[in-house]
Amino acid sequence: MSDEPIDLATALAAFDQLWSPRIVTRVNDYDVRIAKVAGEHVWHAHDHTDEFFLVLDGELRIALRDGDGERTVVLPRGAVYVVPRGVEHRPSSVEGASILMFEPSGTVTVGDRHDAVPDHVDATTGHPL
Repeated sequence: MSDEPIDLATALAAFDQLWSPRIVTRVNDYDVRIAKVAGEHVWHAHDHTDEFFLVLDGELRIALRDGDGERTVVLPRGAVYVVPRGVEHRPSSVEGASILMFEPSGTVTVGDRHDAVPDHVDATTGHPL
C-alpha cells in the first residue's frame, strides 16, 4: 500500500474490467476497494459483515431481499448505503458507475451465499491497484 495520497480518478483510469474491484488501501483489517460496474452483479449475501457502498460516478441500484420481500435502493453520485450482514442483494447499473466499497480484508465479492456467478463477474477478494 502506498504512503502517498491516492487520486481515485487516476486509480479508476488504471483498469477497465467491470465487477473486478481494486484494493486502493487498507484501514486496520478493512479493504477500501474501487470498482467499475455495469449491468447486473449476482444475488449474494455476506453472512458475517455489512457492505458499504459509495457511488463515485453514475448511478448504482441495489436490489434487496429480506423478510419483507424485495425492494431496490437507488444511489446517485455521492450517495452511500450499507447493506446489512445476511441480507441478499444484487448491485446493478444500467448506464455504468464507479463505486467505492469498504469491507473486511478477504471478503469475497460474491459473498458467502450466491447464485451462479456469470462470466462478467469476477469472484475475488480484490486485486491490488
